[in-house]
Amino acid sequence: MGTQTGRLNEADKVFIAKQKIFFIASCSGKEVNLSPRGYDCFRVIGDNEAVFLDYAGSGNRTARDSENDGEVTVMFCSFESTPMILRLFCKGEVIDKNDKKLQELFPFSDLRGMRQFIKLTIYCVEHSCGMSVPRYEFIGQRNDLKEWCQDEDRAGRLDEYMQRRHTQPDLNN
Repeated sequence: MGTQTGRLNEADKVFIAKQKIFFIASCSGKEVNLSPRGYDCFRVIGDNEAVFLDYAGSGNRTARDSENDGEVTVMFCSFESTPMILRLFCKGEVIDKNDKKLQELFPFSDLRGMRQFIKLTIYCVEHSCGMSVPRYEFIGQRNDLKEWCQDEDRAGRLDEYMQRRHTQPDLNN
């Protein structure tokens, strides 16, 4: 039922562009991080490259894991009538939010309040059936996080918040 290839094909790129949510997992020897991501923030930039813009949140584990040569996996699921799961196995690279070339990939997005870009080098693309994934109807995006980041940025507090949250606390101490 599943297949693996070394690169994205055109059907994969079309499938990714249609998705309203994706899940990103990463690890670099600490806990495995897994987060859902919404918004129109993921772009395929080649058969083996993608980038997503990253807003500040409760942590910054994807960046931590990317900076420590960890693994990143991105998963897209079809919640519509035709089932499919698409996984991208990657290495990540943190790119400054002021990178003009990457900003141009998101011409209709308000980039105020974003934290950074994560560039992904894809080394394996995996397709699986997705026949157990339930069907859901997309109602709309929640803009709460984006608006909070933009408000904090305008108030001059976002950089300090991101600095505090860059490294997760050690709960063993």
